[in-house]
Amino acid sequence: MINTKHLVVIALYVAIASVLHIIESWIPLPLPIPGAKLGLANIVSLLVIATYGWRDALYVAILRVLLGSLLGGTLLGPTFIMSMSGALVSTVLMAAVFKYWQPTLSLTGISLLGAVAHNLAQLVAAAGLVNSPGILWYLPYLILFAIPTGVATGITANYFLDRLAKTGFSHQ
Repeated sequence: MINTKHLVVIALYVAIASVLHIIESWIPLPLPIPGAKLGLANIVSLLVIATYGWRDALYVAILRVLLGSLLGGTLLGPTFIMSMSGALVSTVLMAAVFKYWQPTLSLTGISLLGAVAHNLAQLVAAAGLVNSPGILWYLPYLILFAIPTGVATGITANYFLDRLAKTGFSHQ
């Protein structure tokens, strides 16, 4: 059974992640890499993984993509499919790595793995959508962009996690 506080906090995480998802789609990146994103909403996924666990993080990721795509006008289109595949794969991977390797691998390292997994999943989805595996040649370029963004996302998530701990936030 889920308590009211838990439900409200998860709903707030969904709202924050959805807003970040939409805002990120508005930010034009001055790079010759189409589709490259900052991964701002993954900050929220990392926070939920660290405070509530994989199941709630998966709920937040799914609802974030659904709401962000609905409000952004891309629901059930190719962008939605690519976004959902990236969110699901990266969240599951980050949750598994957090659970089994977290003392060894920092939140920043986990975020970096999640960013690479997100790009790989999106490219596989894109290859399926256009029925051409040739699009996978694009992966090295996306990984080069995923490295600094994944590190920045991890550092930011770690900062907010420390702030939550200092305020005495309890997920119980």
